Amino acid sequence: MDLLILFGTMVIFFAIGVPIGICLIFPCFLMLLVNPVTSASFLAQSFYTGVASSSMIALPFFMICGNIMDKGGISKRLVNAANNCIGGVTGSLGMVTILACMFFGAVSGSAVATVAAIGAIMLPEMVRNGYDKYYATGMCAVAGGLGIIVPPSYPMVVYGITNNESIGDLFIAGLAPAALVGGLLMFVNYLYCKKHGIKGNNKFHLKTALKGFWDAKWALLMPVIILGGIYSGIMTATESAVVATVYGIIIGRFVYKEVTFRQLWDEFRATATFSGGMMWTVAPATAIGLIFTYLGVNKAIAGFFLGISSNTYIVMFLIVCILFLIGMFMQTTPAIVIFSPVLLGVAEAVGVSSLQFGQVMNLALAVGFCTPPVCANVFVAQSMTGMPMDKIVKPAIPFIGVLILALLMVAFFPFLTTGVVNLLG
Repeated sequence: MDLLILFGTMVIFFAIGVPIGICLIFPCFLMLLVNPVTSASFLAQSFYTGVASSSMIALPFFMICGNIMDKGGISKRLVNAANNCIGGVTGSLGMVTILACMFFGAVSGSAVATVAAIGAIMLPEMVRNGYDKYYATGMCAVAGGLGIIVPPSYPMVVYGITNNESIGDLFIAGLAPAALVGGLLMFVNYLYCKKHGIKGNNKFHLKTALKGFWDAKWALLMPVIILGGIYSGIMTATESAVVATVYGIIIGRFVYKEVTFRQLWDEFRATATFSGGMMWTVAPATAIGLIFTYLGVNKAIAGFFLGISSNTYIVMFLIVCILFLIGMFMQTTPAIVIFSPVLLGVAEAVGVSSLQFGQVMNLALAVGFCTPPVCANVFVAQSMTGMPMDKIVKPAIPFIGVLILALLMVAFFPFLTTGVVNLLG
């Protein structure tokens, strides 16, 4: 009955369009009227402790950093660097699009922004070079998911805050999955282009490639500063976010000279507004976790999964299926806040680390960006091109398939995540 009130109220509020933070907070107090498992004052205090973390400061600064670099002419420089790097390989423009999404994702941390920025440049170019327009749009929509797969990533920060995990270690653990996904997407594009006879139009020249990378050097240094600073021990994740923001302002305003002070002010205002809403969403995480603990929800769910099987692979497969469904219907932040503490307990019960589970959840939610009904990347691609959604999703299915394959590999092979952390540690 208690859980019915809690989740039933959430579902109703979600359905009628109530802001996500209220959808999560109000049902907690409503449930206390029926079953006072704790005091309202303690619950309110837990809302504060949910965001009273220095790691929370990293989120708005990573956002500002990515937005400033996006406005500062970074997209065209990254595309040019990727194009010069790939050369005349079969399907080179498709590979350039995927590689540019990886580069841009390492700076922006946003899937939707990656689709919009890279798609605006690459889609017309791909169509001019013989790619089917629906195929090109579908590929770009899926490749945009690399925006949250390649570290640093907003969902990784939210997961780290929600589950008290090291954000720096999450970033390092995400390197191999990002490379795996990028490689698999390029492989699918190569097979398509091989079948349809789409050749590369530029020969590889070392001098040209080096010139392209030199032109984009300031943008490419951003993830090096963030990840290098964190893992060398020089900076925490929060400090690296602040340093990266200052770096982005200097590069965008004074080096590339494509960002005005007015645009900087607008970005700070927009980020402040977004961060306020984000804090309303993240704040209930601790309170919901406490309620679940008091009601024995975590133990009950763990018991349910372990009652089916205690085999790590079977349990992880079931969790992947659940995360896949969650990603189809929920936005990233509330999905992480509500479900990650519960499912993490199940994963840890069968020997899966928090780092590995964080990457599994991140990849599963990246799949959700491309699968209806809540497919944000596809909606962005549709708004850019005016194409029907079904025409975009159909050619994207092979790319979604390899994304799911990468998800299963990360779920079943821990060395892809924890192995990298242990190696660099």
